[in-house]
Amino acid sequence: MVKLILVRHGESVANAENEYTGWNDVPLTEKGIEQTHQTADKIKGISLDHVWTSVLKRAISSAYIIQDDLHLNYLPITKAWQLNERHYGALRGQNKDVTRQEYGAKQVQIWRRSFYAFPPKLEEPDKRVGPYRLVDPKAMPYSESLFKAYQRIIPYYVDHIVPELLDGKNQLVVAHGSTIRAMIKYLENIGDKEIDGVEVANGEPLIYDFDDKLNLIKTNRK
Repeated sequence: MVKLILVRHGESVANAENEYTGWNDVPLTEKGIEQTHQTADKIKGISLDHVWTSVLKRAISSAYIIQDDLHLNYLPITKAWQLNERHYGALRGQNKDVTRQEYGAKQVQIWRRSFYAFPPKLEEPDKRVGPYRLVDPKAMPYSESLFKAYQRIIPYYVDHIVPELLDGKNQLVVAHGSTIRAMIKYLENIGDKEIDGVEVANGEPLIYDFDDKLNLIKTNRK
């Protein structure tokens, strides 16, 4: 049996301020740091072989805290932009309540939870600097639906993380709400409409147990 552990980063400053974050690079709050210490405590005793995270500091910081608390700093850690949060386009940095007043609660709910709906797009994509300097310009989003994010997250999971699981090595992914939702949809074969109701809490580890052919045996997700 092999384990895949999925963790959404601890509370970020943008979470605390009720803002759309997406690819904005914001730090953890003190509460978020404490949540992540609790995450480490909840998975203590599980052997891990590799850590995966995005290129955004709230996820990276959470991964580092978990490794440090579990004395697993020696483990390889891979940071990939493909595991970034969904790109919220022109909504990012805006307060969610303000957008409900401007666009209506129903429209905002569609943008946030529909599998196919795109938030309003940026006029131009993020600059290809730092972690994005080698990314194909055509891959840089103006905004993303969950489906569009799914199309970059799941191929990366299949190509890079699945081979390690098939080799019997337990994997830890520390990422974002939409990243984790996309992976949950794939792992549990959840329908496009049903994924709308799936919520992912900050710092709550989701543990998936697979057999040696990666058939799902059990999960602690409720």
